[in-house]
Amino acid sequence: MNSSSSSHYDIEYELGQDNVEILGMDVHNPVFGISALLIIIFVAGTIMFPELANNYLGAVKHWCLVNFDWFFMGSANILVLFCLFLVFSRFGKIRLGGESAKPDFNRISWFSMLFAAGMGIGLMFWGVAEPMAYFSGWGGTPLAVEAWSPEAAELAMAATLYHWGLHAWAIYAIVALSLAFFCFNKGMPLTIRSAFYPLLGDRIWGWWGHLIDIMAVMATIFGLATSLGMGAAQASSGLNFLFGIPDALNTQIAIVVGVTFLAIISVVRGLDGGVKILSNVNMVLALLLLIFVAITGPTLAIFKGVFSSAGGYFSNLLPLSVWNDRPDETWMQDWTVFYWAWWISWSPFVGMFIARISRGRTIREFLIAVLLIPPFVTLLWMSSFGISALEQAQNGVGHLPTASVPPVWRHSKCWKICHSMKLPPDWVFC
Repeated sequence: MNSSSSSHYDIEYELGQDNVEILGMDVHNPVFGISALLIIIFVAGTIMFPELANNYLGAVKHWCLVNFDWFFMGSANILVLFCLFLVFSRFGKIRLGGESAKPDFNRISWFSMLFAAGMGIGLMFWGVAEPMAYFSGWGGTPLAVEAWSPEAAELAMAATLYHWGLHAWAIYAIVALSLAFFCFNKGMPLTIRSAFYPLLGDRIWGWWGHLIDIMAVMATIFGLATSLGMGAAQASSGLNFLFGIPDALNTQIAIVVGVTFLAIISVVRGLDGGVKILSNVNMVLALLLLIFVAITGPTLAIFKGVFSSAGGYFSNLLPLSVWNDRPDETWMQDWTVFYWAWWISWSPFVGMFIARISRGRTIREFLIAVLLIPPFVTLLWMSSFGISALEQAQNGVGHLPTASVPPVWRHSKCWKICHSMKLPPDWVFC
């Protein structure tokens, strides 16, 4: 088994033979050109016809969520079960890169990069907003419980962890594992098309493969736009809350440009000199912020909440995973199905990065780390921020909204929860 799992495919295609150099960059022809053209057309269209684009894209999204809810829900469940099967099966012993392969990074850096790869803006944005949305009933409540009730508080944390837990990371894990296996064990390029070689054979080097990679690029762009848009909106509201800087489109554009510039520098410096350092710094800052909120917030409630939230997550895992005869069908489609589509859109990019940093790990080690480490960090993070928010809302403390407040509140909740802790202004930085 081990020898066959690391034997390279006998292919006539020479890796990189279709690449061309543009402005000093080695890019794939025609994937890069077609993808760039489609992105330019999409961006230009939305800028020129914003209202029409908003209506059309909103209708398409609604149609997909309503008609393919069974597909997204069922696929996520199957991926979790498949990951568990691989962990406990004989295939778990296969080492990515072959028996003699050694890991490129130590476990601390590897864990940090796993955390930074799939999370960041999302945790900051939804750490307070998501539990509060479910608790207050904005957009409905999970399993149709009564808003502002103790049941709503319990399910608010359970549903939040469900959206950021095993199902979400199983999506990343399967994409990353397929890329890593076919790249390191079969000698294929680190692209999505490589995973389709057993099905399409040498046709992946032609237009079938080009279309697969183009779809992966476009999916990533849409996922990136969603995350950057939310992160820029939150950062802009924070700058306005702390320093009075106008919370306007120009501010958000400047934030996106700044984040993009830092990302480019990190990528240019490479994994060791850029991405690894940035991931380690990110992990340390996130840990400090987590400790800060846990100490200055309702500490005892947070520590109790970590265990109660974990228990609520597992006890409600099955009810939240089914899609038939749901009393909260609209909530499921607007939140859960949207989340699975969002995670899937990110999976080519995140999966490729996780695959790139995981050479030398066994499949069992790889899946256990990907399925457990980020969700565990999410448990700590969401419990600290979410329970702090719920405690304030239930006790009428601070600036957290009522259910009648428009949904724009979600951009500034992280800032306001820290402000409600009665800290000096210079300390309110979350």
